[in-house]
Amino acid sequence: MEFTREEKLSLMKSLMWDYDIPPEHCLEVLEGTRDKAGHYDEFGLFRKMIESYRWHTVIRILPPERVSELLTENLISGLRFDWLKKQYTFIKNELSRTLQASR
Repeated sequence: MEFTREEKLSLMKSLMWDYDIPPEHCLEVLEGTRDKAGHYDEFGLFRKMIESYRWHTVIRILPPERVSELLTENLISGLRFDWLKKQYTFIKNELSRTLQASR
């Protein structure tokens, strides 16, 4: 079940606790309707999100198709922790397989 817009904005505000960037801008960047939020592009913001929130939270913020677009090999290789790289490599493969099967 997807979060409400208000819940998503609250999560964006928490994510950007250290910057004065409007949560609406962050959500719009992640949804693909805005180019930047402050100095963050969609990949930088998505990386910050997956390093900060659990997978089950991420998938309630963005639809699987959008997560699949943002979850690139380059992004995964740039994650700070090896365990997170392994987790998101697995998620990327499973998500890709699931989305292909549903077409």
